Amino acid sequence: MRNPGNTATPETVDSQRRILLIGLDGVRWDIAAEPEVGSTLQKLAAEGSWHSMQMEVPTISAPGWGSILTGSTHEQHGLRDNSCVGGRTWNRPDFLSQAFYQDQSTRTFAAAGWPVLVDPSGLGPIIHPRIEQQYAGLHRVIVRDGETYGYERVDAEITDFTLAAIHGGSFDVGFTYCCSVDDAGHVYGLMGDEYRVAIRSVDQHVERLVEAVNKRTNEHNEDWLIIVTTDHGHIDEGGHGGSSERERESWVVAWSPTGALPAWPSQIEPHRLASYILAERESWNSTPGLLQ
Repeated sequence: MRNPGNTATPETVDSQRRILLIGLDGVRWDIAAEPEVGSTLQKLAAEGSWHSMQMEVPTISAPGWGSILTGSTHEQHGLRDNSCVGGRTWNRPDFLSQAFYQDQSTRTFAAAGWPVLVDPSGLGPIIHPRIEQQYAGLHRVIVRDGETYGYERVDAEITDFTLAAIHGGSFDVGFTYCCSVDDAGHVYGLMGDEYRVAIRSVDQHVERLVEAVNKRTNEHNEDWLIIVTTDHGHIDEGGHGGSSERERESWVVAWSPTGALPAWPSQIEPHRLASYILAERESWNSTPGLLQ
């Protein structure tokens, strides 16, 4: 939600555009859009922009996030399931790595409770660890294990780490991820209260992140772009992986506290999102008219 007291405009903020990509696993928009379910997501979509996205088959998390995060098709990154067997993500750098390679002063951040995304000792990771940049203080990775300790608890921890990073101004391009909604969909299906309760919970996490970004904009004249997306849908009974419309459906919400939004198409291909994000930051940061 845009802060009514925010006086920062695209002409007065710092010339650097900061990016936060929020990944919410397995969130079906038609349910998030119900009254009093995804209230923050609805407000971000109303104030920002909403884009549809159709995922490739198989509609499974590792291939889906592989496409979103690396800007690659399933054929290119080689991920077919969550085992990551046959994957070629070491040859397909994620968008954080690509941002760093564009400008090696870029500070990046990733936090997730699903080890496939961030844990070098796990089945992935899709996000490259870039140990040299971690030693240099240019890349930070937060790894938690929601598979073992439960995603409701771990999502809250991941959000707290991300809030601390935002408040500290410690990154330029970041990614944070919650998985409890997908977990609820698998266990309970989508027609009961449990799936909606899970969406309300991650919606509150998103609200806290938005408030922190608003505070940075107001107090430090920073410009931010927040992007929220999901990797697949679910059938009503719970589950995904197939080619049905419900399983393939995804969405992207873009929002900025200054109202400066990217001119993205109404329908986005999953493997195009990373390049859109990178192009937006590069274009913004090279525009002299946006200097403070």
